[in-house]
Amino acid sequence: MAAGPGGELRPPDRRRRHRIPAARHEGDGQGEAQPGRARGDRPPSCRRPRIRPAARRPRTRPRHARHPEEAVSNTNTVTGPNTAAPGTPSATAEPLTLRRVRLGAGGPLSDVRIESGLVKAVFPAGESPRADGQSLDLDGRTLLPGLWDSHVHMVQWAGLRRRLDVSGARSAREAADAAGRQAAALPAGEPMIGHGFRDGLWPDAPHKDLLDARVPDRPTLLISMDLHSAWLNSAGLALVGRGDHPTGLLREDECIQAMAQLPTASVELTDQWVQEACVAAAARGITGIVDFEYADNIADWTRRMNGAAVPLRVAASIWSPQLDAAISRGLRTGQTLDTPGGLLEVGPFKLLTDGSLNTRTALCHEAYPGAVPGEPGSHGLEQLPPEELVSLLRRASSHGIEPAIHAIGDRANEMTLDAFEEVRCHGRIEHGQLLAAKDIPRFAELGVTVSIQPTHAVDDRDVADRHWAGRTHRAYAFADLLAAGAVLALGSDAPVATLDPWLTMASAVTRTGDERPPWHPEQRIPVADALAGSSRGRRLIRVGDRADLVVTDADPLTADTRTLREMPVHATLLAGAWTHGPSS
Repeated sequence: MAAGPGGELRPPDRRRRHRIPAARHEGDGQGEAQPGRARGDRPPSCRRPRIRPAARRPRTRPRHARHPEEAVSNTNTVTGPNTAAPGTPSATAEPLTLRRVRLGAGGPLSDVRIESGLVKAVFPAGESPRADGQSLDLDGRTLLPGLWDSHVHMVQWAGLRRRLDVSGARSAREAADAAGRQAAALPAGEPMIGHGFRDGLWPDAPHKDLLDARVPDRPTLLISMDLHSAWLNSAGLALVGRGDHPTGLLREDECIQAMAQLPTASVELTDQWVQEACVAAAARGITGIVDFEYADNIADWTRRMNGAAVPLRVAASIWSPQLDAAISRGLRTGQTLDTPGGLLEVGPFKLLTDGSLNTRTALCHEAYPGAVPGEPGSHGLEQLPPEELVSLLRRASSHGIEPAIHAIGDRANEMTLDAFEEVRCHGRIEHGQLLAAKDIPRFAELGVTVSIQPTHAVDDRDVADRHWAGRTHRAYAFADLLAAGAVLALGSDAPVATLDPWLTMASAVTRTGDERPPWHPEQRIPVADALAGSSRGRRLIRVGDRADLVVTDADPLTADTRTLREMPVHATLLAGAWTHGPSS
């Protein structure tokens, strides 16, 4: 499936956009970063870091930082009044000094001072003056810019964490058997909802009769891993008003309509689940997400943030049903909305041009194997005619709302790039999974960010080998896009994949998610580029930056594959306030 602008929320100024230089892959040729430490690096201690009590502020000027990349106008202090509004994280967070922390991946040991939600000053380790507030010795751990997941569906992710997982089923029969066992344990009258099936490689087809045989009288619905298909039994079809459907397998719009008809948890319970999912995300170093949930996203997140302390920044997307209202309100992508902490931003405008690989509905130039060229569906599904796409892009962009267009097949991506070129607006393409060679340079040329989900490349490699045979050298072409100067934004597409930025980055760096060799290893990208694509393009921590930060026990640049994938996150800070770790 298919998210904020520029791969992050606030896209970079395209007039100043620079090409990302190609960098060599760290590692042994299998996409694995070499283990080890820089000379003089001290590994993190197993004991808890030492927290010093507050000290009186000295009457001396702080030293200038000596890390040249952090120098700002010959000084590493930020001056001026604190303009943070009362109640925001930056206004309420206690001043903090992080001591003996490695400044960025591969960076020097430093002391970092945080005040008013900003990085106030940076000093060589051991040379920071005594100051008010908390002082924390991080014992050589690594300090990185806070991480963003640029494409999630948060309500679905929060809900699916509690549903039957059938992702391990190797056939429709196995999935139906699992549904039957789960249904037997549910209270009477409660629908049985599962998720995660991948029928692209199954030897048998999903059919309502299979589910009816195991769950005859309870509404049952299984949602595919890519969210583009729903498989229902007869009772489930009746519940969603599709009792006459011949097979029970609903694709694309039919699937979305069916899911919208299902009984839902109360708003209060849903918000509780979302809050728990946000806390779990913060524990993995996430400080922000771009949420592409289908509902009135801005209204829902406004309610949540007014009701609880959400530990993330959120860019809430706009879908077609909300576009007119957003325009009439004067909303613009990147605009900060009036919520506690200023954590909610207007996200991009989401549109779908095609389907997905697993359902064979991604729109491609070549027909799918076994399909008759020219017959309906043989090349996938066009969800939006080109002229309508152009019209919607023009309307949204003319009002300051940047488009984020779902395009997976090469024909859908070409059509979407053509629309961006005609309208002459910036925005994003979500997924960009299969690209014609001639279209790869166009992302940089047109100033279009490509929002990628690297875990899909390793999860779908077998399906791609079957349905895109002979074309996979230009599928998930991350390295080629980087070399052509494209801006990459990394995300999970949760619940299609787990909301974990380290799994996402490891997939981009290694191109494998199991014990098999890397799939198309020539498309691996360096760890540094994966980090930049996961942190709104931030490659350095600079004085004056917002103190959205993550502390890791290992340096990603020297971590082996397993450590990178399972990266131990020691702490997360949002505007200088702990959301995970030492005193959260």
